[in-house]
Amino acid sequence: MKARTARTARTRTLGVSGALALALTLTACGGHDDAASKKHGTVALAGKKGATASRPIPEGKGSKLPSDFNGDGAPDLVLDSLAHRGLGDDPGIGIVYGRKGHGLDPATRQLLSPAKYAAPTKGEIPATFGSESACDLDRDGYSDLVVSTDPPYDGQGTPPVPVQILFGSPTGISGKGVTLRIPAKARFGNDWADQPVCGDFDGDGRNDLVVHASGGRLTFLPGPFTRTGAPRGTARLVQADGNVPAGPAADLDGDGADEVLVRAHTGSARSALVRGGPDGPGRPGAAYPAGLDVAFGRFTGGARAAVLTGTGVTRYTAQGATGGPVKAKGSALDAADLDGDGRDDLVVSGGDGDPVRLVRGGATAVSGSPGTGRVVAVADFDGDGRDDLVVQRAAADGDTDKVTVLTGARTASLVAGAPATSFSSTVFTG
Repeated sequence: MKARTARTARTRTLGVSGALALALTLTACGGHDDAASKKHGTVALAGKKGATASRPIPEGKGSKLPSDFNGDGAPDLVLDSLAHRGLGDDPGIGIVYGRKGHGLDPATRQLLSPAKYAAPTKGEIPATFGSESACDLDRDGYSDLVVSTDPPYDGQGTPPVPVQILFGSPTGISGKGVTLRIPAKARFGNDWADQPVCGDFDGDGRNDLVVHASGGRLTFLPGPFTRTGAPRGTARLVQADGNVPAGPAADLDGDGADEVLVRAHTGSARSALVRGGPDGPGRPGAAYPAGLDVAFGRFTGGARAAVLTGTGVTRYTAQGATGGPVKAKGSALDAADLDGDGRDDLVVSGGDGDPVRLVRGGATAVSGSPGTGRVVAVADFDGDGRDDLVVQRAAADGDTDKVTVLTGARTASLVAGAPATSFSSTVFTG
């Protein structure tokens, strides 16, 4: 049940999703990490000799960023796929904390292992731990991480809820997770209650969650949430044209309530919006043709959505497709204002060896590629008003990898020529 987290801070982290510099409201609670320890290893920085020793997580006072787990006003990075080095398939989730005005600091990091941070189910600690989305669910000013797990299930009756919440604090993620509480009346069928997406779907200023139910239904859980994982509002079922909710959520019609995208199934699939409102999600919205991924933003020509297919990217307004498809091959799509002009660009990525492609304003392909790998996060990490890209490329054996931060730039290439920081996620497990 692992989800990519680009878009979180995404985060698809996230996704999440991320703290995108969009003019529209995007909330990623977005799309499967250990407090600061004196036993951390060192982080090798690109272009520098030697290594940087670990540093304690700076204490924050709270913020409104969707992926700021210590509340210091700087987005943090969630790494869902860590280099294994013989530690099994899922050593946990890594968080690299940001420093306001500086950017991501690989020396300030936290490993969330299932053994230390997961809540047991029937006395069993889950073997897998995957980030899904990030947002402040309990309204304390510190982002919380929503993760998926694999609780024991014998295949009979309704399965247990596999989603857990890890709460943020002034020193980052702290304490064991709690299982998300979903009332029986808000579940339908015997599917896993997974694929959580965060957003303010009823427009009351509080983050809610939407999760998969089954049979074209979603579960709406209105926030804020208690520290026991329960929604404070009344949970209910929502009809949807599809089964797989996908983040990040976005307020596309400007009414103050987020919409959620629902895909018919995983892979290349048609998708449609479920519009939010005072009573939460439920009204049908725009429908999109079959595609590999969908991103929301403010693009050239007034478009607010973009769909990635096998032939490229097509932008959509409320009236339908606008302009022809832009050739860009990949499987994942993210929106980011890389040059800080207030208009979103598109980032197309694929697997570890695939080139990253950029599309200015969502309409014009940028020649060349800033590198190869999977885009795992987009956000303005250094606070300069331009979004940055985090690209991860793993070795074939999974034992090593390279994580590179590419800063947005007011240039034809949309990103700086040299990476701001590079490191390996082996620091979490080495």
